[in-house]
Amino acid sequence: MSENVLAKTTELNNGVKMPVFGLGVWKTNNSNAANSVFTAIEKGYRLIDTAKQYGNQPGVGAGIKQGLLKTGLNRKDLFVTSKVFNGDVGYQATLEGFKDTMNQLQLDYLDLYLIHWPVDGRYLDTWRALEELYHQGKIRAIGVSNFDTERLQDLMAHCDVTPAVNQLEFNPLNQEKDIRQLMQLQGIQLEAWSPLGGGESLNEPTIQRLADKYHKTPAQVILQWDIQQGVITIPKSVHEKRIIENSQVGNFELTQEDQAEIAKLDQAKRSLWYEDFAWHDPQNPNGVSDAVDQWDDTEKFLPKNK
Repeated sequence: MSENVLAKTTELNNGVKMPVFGLGVWKTNNSNAANSVFTAIEKGYRLIDTAKQYGNQPGVGAGIKQGLLKTGLNRKDLFVTSKVFNGDVGYQATLEGFKDTMNQLQLDYLDLYLIHWPVDGRYLDTWRALEELYHQGKIRAIGVSNFDTERLQDLMAHCDVTPAVNQLEFNPLNQEKDIRQLMQLQGIQLEAWSPLGGGESLNEPTIQRLADKYHKTPAQVILQWDIQQGVITIPKSVHEKRIIENSQVGNFELTQEDQAEIAKLDQAKRSLWYEDFAWHDPQNPNGVSDAVDQWDDTEKFLPKNK
């Protein structure tokens, strides 16, 4: 098996082809986001994933612009994803939030737009806005993020357009087996955020053993496991060496026995879930609020026409 994972795509349920491997930029300021996106594009990445909540869309937009200029690629050669901010949910607010995202990214369209979290009582109206933007041709595919079985079934019962993607926290310690069964039945693609489990999965003895067996890094073993599971994966890094290293998978294949060993690591261990948010548990004094991450360098990267 010899394959450039950066050139591999999967076909979504609406016929759009999406790269199976890309770059994530969560918890990254605008300067680092711009540099990592530029580096990733230069090194062959074509899938870039961000969100308004990350506070780095201006930096991502700058990195895209610089990357296209350096490589001579066109906008259509990239697949760019962003997400509806929790504070922008609802029909009209979603439409306005999309305009803001387009301005910050300095793009004319998105390849994929996701509902970031299923805010209680609001995600159906939000989805209606996404369907409108999709039918207008401003988004090539629409989907969700962090939707469990109950919420995905509720959305499916009320939607006109089936979600193309559900982006979930997915790694050896959190394998989301129940929701994956429903998604497979509906033709909804799983995309993994935090595919390395925040680093915790890397230290698992099973992963370490397989890294030694295949002469790969623990991260490469996990990322290859994702690919063989048919999961789109978007590891984050701001370091050129790691950006390159992460993509050097596809030239080896985990045996079925080794995949089964990784499957045994599942602990349904999520780092963030509904009860952590104020919108789901207003009595939680430490509940996560709907705030965009703030960075000292944001003003530097905002479009000049703002």
